[in-house]
Amino acid sequence: MTPAEYVQLKAFARVDGMQVALLWTASFACYIVGLKAPLCGMAAILLMVITPFFVARRLRRFRDVDRGGTISLLRGWAFVILVFFYAGVLLALVQYAYFAFLDQGYLIQTLHDVLTSPEARSSLNQMGMAQAADDSLQMLTELRPIDYALNQLTVNISLGIALGLPIAALLRRPAASTNG
Repeated sequence: MTPAEYVQLKAFARVDGMQVALLWTASFACYIVGLKAPLCGMAAILLMVITPFFVARRLRRFRDVDRGGTISLLRGWAFVILVFFYAGVLLALVQYAYFAFLDQGYLIQTLHDVLTSPEARSSLNQMGMAQAADDSLQMLTELRPIDYALNQLTVNISLGIALGLPIAALLRRPAASTNG
């Protein structure tokens, strides 16, 4: 890959990463609202599930329009990893801002209310998980906004690495050989 091709790859990955970040931000917002409205929770899951398909569509566009219809496995994989990286960084900024300035304990309080309801307590006790749930809730109360954002960033980059290989493998199209 030439330096110009690398610059092109990063530029298109940044633009597509911004689009994925918008998708993930909508999913995150639906998740927060979905804590009290189950339909929004389903929308959050749907938005997350369509992410690999959206990224595959963007990779196909990059391959067909910007790369002249060809892309190698490694270049496609690098593109997907960069898209997930840029999207992850932007989502981490959004999540940090939310937890630092807007949440005011809403997420933890909602989880506490759910886990301490009589139905949940009964189920957790039957499964022998009441103490583990209490410990997890306590751990969440000790997380700082930056901890949550960096954890999600790590998860998103890891997803990009893991999902990038099959996406790139499905969409790779080597250049046609020119044997006289």
